[in-house]
Amino acid sequence: MRHPRWVIRPPPLKNHPSFPSGPILGLTSPAGVKRYVAAAFPSACGKTNLAMMRPSLPGWKVECVGDDIAWMKFDSQGRLRAINPENGFFGVAPGTSMKTNPNAMLTVQSNTIFTNVGETSDGGVYWEGIDETLPPGVSVTSWLGKTWKPGDKEPCAHPNSRFCAPAAQCPSMDKDWESPEGVPIDAIIFGGRRPEGVPLVYESFNWRHGVFVGAAMRSESTAAAEHKGKVIMHDPFAMRPFFGYNFGHYLSHWLSMERRPGLQLPRVFHVNWFRKDPAGGRFLWPGFGENARVLDWIFRRCAGGEESERIARPSAVGYLPREGALDLGGLSEPVDTQALFHLPKAFWEKEAREIRAYLTEQVNVDLPAEIEEEMKGLEERVRGME
Repeated sequence: MRHPRWVIRPPPLKNHPSFPSGPILGLTSPAGVKRYVAAAFPSACGKTNLAMMRPSLPGWKVECVGDDIAWMKFDSQGRLRAINPENGFFGVAPGTSMKTNPNAMLTVQSNTIFTNVGETSDGGVYWEGIDETLPPGVSVTSWLGKTWKPGDKEPCAHPNSRFCAPAAQCPSMDKDWESPEGVPIDAIIFGGRRPEGVPLVYESFNWRHGVFVGAAMRSESTAAAEHKGKVIMHDPFAMRPFFGYNFGHYLSHWLSMERRPGLQLPRVFHVNWFRKDPAGGRFLWPGFGENARVLDWIFRRCAGGEESERIARPSAVGYLPREGALDLGGLSEPVDTQALFHLPKAFWEKEAREIRAYLTEQVNVDLPAEIEEEMKGLEERVRGME
């Protein structure tokens, strides 16, 4: 059985607070400055791709500490630190290729367990999106044990088929991935699969608002969820299947960090790689290695100072990149930044209603007053949108 993605000690253990998260990665800028970030996405929303990214931006480097679980706590200096308790990767196979995640493909070349993928007659594995042409004379048996060929209606691999490989085989592992002290976290990144309405990236106004952003997370269901069909599901902190105790108390625990003296709280962001053009249905953002352009903006925001302030502007949902703040040089195709960051009022009116209903039904009297205030703040800002 899988461990919960976000492990957090309950509030009674006040002397040993820890945070939940998913992927942990180190970002090194062309100037040689390194920062670590932790992210939380629902299953099949790009955790492994993010953790093992090969950045498209020249001079940037991404190193993997872990792709799925983090245990986080503050050290004696008030710095949030994270460790990866896992010794390997348990990734979704379909869609993984040398184009989308070359480090993952290099990781699984040997000493790897595959489940529910297609099997080739020459002893290999196969799945949708592997982006490899079958050699002449090689046949495929699907995960159901049936003869399969490209173009067949049924997939050769289960949509939630997996690979399981030792972390040490990943060519981009961070040198401190096994450090017992953990790595220092500068940012927490929430994210989900939202085909409409939600911008490419935004930053919370403050810590309390960041907790609300995590609580309000919603994402389109995937093959890794128990629901069938593409519906938008509430998935707070990407933890919906894994909460171990009262969600309201969980929120209170997060909020309590702001009241503890001497803590250096990380900045909180939300990303959405999956927004689509409503007319044609294509993705508005190229994703994968190009996501480094968003990480670059997050990196610069974490630096603070005047330059950090110049690259962001307030909006109804949080701080958005100012026009021209994202480094888009060298993209193979132009992107429509207006569409990527457009906030449709009707969409956000509905979104606010959905979040309000969820918090009322699922948390009710246990909802912390601070989250209720943040909910009212979002509703008020949405009413003021043009």
